[in-house]
Amino acid sequence: MPRSRHHNQANEDGQIYCCLRNRIVKLDEKQKQEYCGKCPMFRDWLESGVVCEWEDARGLPDPHIAIDPVQEFRDNQKRKVPLARSG
Repeated sequence: MPRSRHHNQANEDGQIYCCLRNRIVKLDEKQKQEYCGKCPMFRDWLESGVVCEWEDARGLPDPHIAIDPVQEFRDNQKRKVPLARSG
């Protein structure tokens, strides 16, 4: 599965989707120090967000710009599951 960079822009409430925690979080100092700074997916800071990189089955462009953390959370809950062939 290809790895892709995700530019997670904070919304007007300062929230982003966090893949590590699989939830919407406030991108405050606590999040940055306790999670982002120790996360293996972390790549860089944005002016109002964070760049992360992970294997994403959605086939997104690289980089993927995420501006709506709620939609990003919803989209990341969908998983492609291969069907077993009976035979």
